[in-house]
Amino acid sequence: MRALLRSLWAEPRVADPPTRVWRDWVLLGAVWVAATLEGLLRTDLMSPAYSTIVALVLAPTLCWRRTRPLLMVAVAFPVTAVTALLAGHEPELVTGVYLLILPYALYRWGSGRQIVAGTAIILAKMGLSAAVGHLDLADLVGGTVVVSAAMAVATALRYRATLWARELDQAKLAERERLARDLHDTVAHHVSAMAIRAQAGIAVAPTRPAAALDALAVIEAEATRALAEMRLMVRGLRHGEPAGHLDPADLTPNPGIGDVARLASRAQPGPVVDVTLHGDIDDIPSTVATAVYRLAQESVTNARRHARHATRIEVRVDVDADAVRLRVSDDGDTGTARPAATGGFGIVGMTERAALLGGTCDAGPRPDRGWTVAVALPRQAPAGRAGT
Repeated sequence: MRALLRSLWAEPRVADPPTRVWRDWVLLGAVWVAATLEGLLRTDLMSPAYSTIVALVLAPTLCWRRTRPLLMVAVAFPVTAVTALLAGHEPELVTGVYLLILPYALYRWGSGRQIVAGTAIILAKMGLSAAVGHLDLADLVGGTVVVSAAMAVATALRYRATLWARELDQAKLAERERLARDLHDTVAHHVSAMAIRAQAGIAVAPTRPAAALDALAVIEAEATRALAEMRLMVRGLRHGEPAGHLDPADLTPNPGIGDVARLASRAQPGPVVDVTLHGDIDDIPSTVATAVYRLAQESVTNARRHARHATRIEVRVDVDADAVRLRVSDDGDTGTARPAATGGFGIVGMTERAALLGGTCDAGPRPDRGWTVAVALPRQAPAGRAGT
């Protein structure tokens, strides 16, 4: 129990809670209208004016419940306690149930210290109301159950969001690890080429100095390309933690844009996959070429798994002087949301890979039918970003 309390006390606030949005103002207006109408129309209230004024005055606390949860609890519950003492009874409007949103917000968005302090304020208010006779035992127990339920729901949603964020980070880190593997293969390819050229240059240097100089020029070009591609990927990887252990056995040659054609299929079960390549794909940097293949592969896999009633998947790669563009679309049923849109992490990893290379990745349903993934990657690392 002591460890649990220490953990609660050390719990930080939820990072970047939502600020006031239009829905908050709509909620505030609805509470004001409901409280006013209830105060005017109900005939069984002992003090209609008192109950209505309390409900109207405390309603704005809803607009700051996420950014200032403890302060709003510290305002609302003591005010209701003091006014109840002055009036001789608790506020009577059913509309006052909106105050349950405040303990919910406290547990959903507040820090551990704020939760402890706010809970003490709420319990003190309820205990005071019971002590002065404003709440009988049944009302006290019922109120405690209702408030506890609001707190429990908020706690469950809070930790569900925490787990979601953690899984999101893990998906990004997994994509970074795959990028690190690709980086290893890219550098190994260039270094191997430089080693072969260096050996050839050494062999011919005594008899053919010009050939040795040519070998040095090739080595310089390979080194420049290797450094540019390595800096491009490492710059993105530096934003996260180390990519983790690289398996030396997993060093198969990196696929390129030309390998996207292997994704085409007509004989396999499921939708037909058609691949179209346009433009000069020969001198694309290997980091970009590998990324295009990985993104196309992931998109086709997602379409095969999740595109209901799809008959065709189209993969199109367009290469021009500035960018490489990938478009993967299917004709599946969009009436049912796909995991990539509601809870999967495939799109997250794809977006992460594209962003690390200075590009974009957008995915979503088409207006008529089907799903489209659109990727745009710069053909070369931007000049201002190639170095670190």
